[in-house]
Amino acid sequence: MVLSYRVMRRGERYVHGGFRGILGVLLMIGGILGFLPILGFWMFPLGLALIAIDIPPMRRWFIKKLNASRRKLR
Repeated sequence: MVLSYRVMRRGERYVHGGFRGILGVLLMIGGILGFLPILGFWMFPLGLALIAIDIPPMRRWFIKKLNASRRKLR
């Protein structure tokens, strides 16, 4: 989940809004096809993080989940 947080922060700074949505959807599709050799299930949370940047309720929910997972690791 730490990787999702980093992708969310860097995506917010360096990637344009329209491209973030497209990239997020492509990552989520790749995550669904995670059983294939090159693609992986790790792609789904990253796509979700990029899409969550532009949708405020989804962003709050995603940040709560990230914080909860960080607390579990401690």
